[in-house]
Amino acid sequence: MATTPQGKHISRLYKWGIFLGVVIVVIASIGYYTRTKPLPVSLWTVEPGTVEATVSNNRAGTVKACRRAKMSPPAGGQISRLTVKKGDRVVAGQVLLELWHKDLHAQEELAQDQFKTASSRVKEACAMASVAQRDAERSTQLREQGFISSQLLDRSLTDAKARQAACEAAKGEAEQSSARIDVARAGLERMTLRAPFSGIVADISGELGEYATPSPPGIPTLPAIDLIDDSCLYVSAPIDEVDASVVKVGQFGRITLDAIKGKQFPGKVTRIAPYVIELEKQARTVEVEVEFTELPKEENLLVGYSADIEIVHMVKEHVLRIPTQNLMEGKKVLLYKADGSPDGRLEERNVVTGLANWQYTEIVSGLKQGDQIVASLDRAGVKAGAKVRPEASSQDGAKPAP
Repeated sequence: MATTPQGKHISRLYKWGIFLGVVIVVIASIGYYTRTKPLPVSLWTVEPGTVEATVSNNRAGTVKACRRAKMSPPAGGQISRLTVKKGDRVVAGQVLLELWHKDLHAQEELAQDQFKTASSRVKEACAMASVAQRDAERSTQLREQGFISSQLLDRSLTDAKARQAACEAAKGEAEQSSARIDVARAGLERMTLRAPFSGIVADISGELGEYATPSPPGIPTLPAIDLIDDSCLYVSAPIDEVDASVVKVGQFGRITLDAIKGKQFPGKVTRIAPYVIELEKQARTVEVEVEFTELPKEENLLVGYSADIEIVHMVKEHVLRIPTQNLMEGKKVLLYKADGSPDGRLEERNVVTGLANWQYTEIVSGLKQGDQIVASLDRAGVKAGAKVRPEASSQDGAKPAP
């Protein structure tokens, strides 16, 4: 059957329609599969909290003991008795070390014998003086009655005075003998080393039989015993001179130790050096001491640990804040704007900041409570105008603010 011209025209239109439909489907498919996908971002919700202004040390500090004594005997001599060893705990007044002192001990015994002899002489001389005084009193009465001459009375009075002088002299000798005992005991004490306070023996230099010598002026020698009072510890650390003006004694501080990861310990500023340390090729610093308000009970805290301090000198509570790391250069943030779908776009927002530290920054204006800002600024493509899709909030599981 022959095809009419009109039928050929309809057939061509049908083919063109199919072709156009295929092209449209292909273009739509390409557009769908090549469309820009929303960037995943982490958001932070602006909420009130506490912001602190702090200063920190610019070089590592050191844990030190409030009391530490590196002791040597006041006199030199051979070690005859060593009553402690390294690591022992001692109490105040406990004998730690003794030097050979038999000669001094003999001198003490001699002084005690001399004192006993002198005491006996005192009793004898004073008893004779008492008798002579009574004789003088009787002679005076007899002279008044005319029974004896004036010469006999003078002799009796003179004898009483002489006897009394002998009594006083004997007392003086006894006191000298007592002083000799004190001198001998002081010499013995110089041969004995006692703990000036309770603590732990950190080190001992010397063994039984060795000769111990005191440190001469200007010539440092090893101490015989190093004693540490570990019931009171503090951190001594340098801070920059520009921060020294805001630090005051009594301010709260936080202490972190390299040896004890992930923990902070409370402290209190107890001393600020009254001068600036000037060292060549180093920033000028001021030494600050922060004492542990409560020593850790579970951790083994040792003198000499390296430590860092953070001193709080100003606090604002119940203010809007954001993490300092979420603040861009020029005091700007990326604000998330939802568009009614699961996705949204980012808008650059200028903010006015207040108090700040390395953790949080106060927001004075530019944001309100409940606003959400980008917390993942380091991701590629995250910028103003970008289409994004929020992930779980960065506040989920975050450490609560102080």
